[in-house]
Amino acid sequence: MTDVRVPVLMYHAVAAEPGEATRALSVSPEAFAEQMAVIADRGMTPVTTAELATRWRTGRPLPARPVLVTFDDGYEGVHRHALPVLAGHGFAATLFVSTGWLRGPHDTGGGPDTMLDWDQVRELGDGGVEIGGHSHSHPQLDQLDEGRLRSELILCKEIVSDQLGSVPASFAYPYGYSSRRVREAVRETGYAQALAVGNGLARRAQGPYALRRVTVRRSTSAAEFERLVEGRALARAFARDRALTKGYAMVRRARRAGRLLRPPH
Repeated sequence: MTDVRVPVLMYHAVAAEPGEATRALSVSPEAFAEQMAVIADRGMTPVTTAELATRWRTGRPLPARPVLVTFDDGYEGVHRHALPVLAGHGFAATLFVSTGWLRGPHDTGGGPDTMLDWDQVRELGDGGVEIGGHSHSHPQLDQLDEGRLRSELILCKEIVSDQLGSVPASFAYPYGYSSRRVREAVRETGYAQALAVGNGLARRAQGPYALRRVTVRRSTSAAEFERLVEGRALARAFARDRALTKGYAMVRRARRAGRLLRPPH
């Protein structure tokens, strides 16, 4: 089987006037519409996360020029602005929700901007958007002890299942952070596949629990977006991101080691 490389686009908020906390990782409604037009013009085929992973797992061929459109967290603009555009093109997508951030009975008040409510999430699901898990309170999962890690994963899965009447099959790691322990816990919770970040193309060889995505942000130009979906010059486009990620990973490993060595009290 050829090792097809698939662009998995990671979006967050779609908003004309995002809050300061979400601005950098947001896109304007106009930019989103233009980006989806680029995908349509290139004859690309958007698929859900579950469909990609299932086809790779079973060996069934992928459609022509596959691409994934994914959204993290659960911002209200995904329903207001993105859904009509997706529906207009007949595009599939995946939304990964942090259940404690969504407006409704499980809201912890931690959402960084205007978030979806569960009726909107259901309308997205009815519109062909796969709903996946993104933890309950959006922590750095690899920094949690075993009890909190399992709680974040299980609570998210149970709330989505209860609200939608179907069990989420896909997961995305908050901040893109995972570890072998976290990936194993995600698998044991019942998620069949999970997305990281990595700012590279997804490949079957990465395994179902560490598939890479590329970040689309407010500063992503039209030309840069075209390079992303074509998989060109990604190393150059995300060189700064990778350097920062590498440095921060060392800091976080040291912090975690310090906590593990600290005597109980």
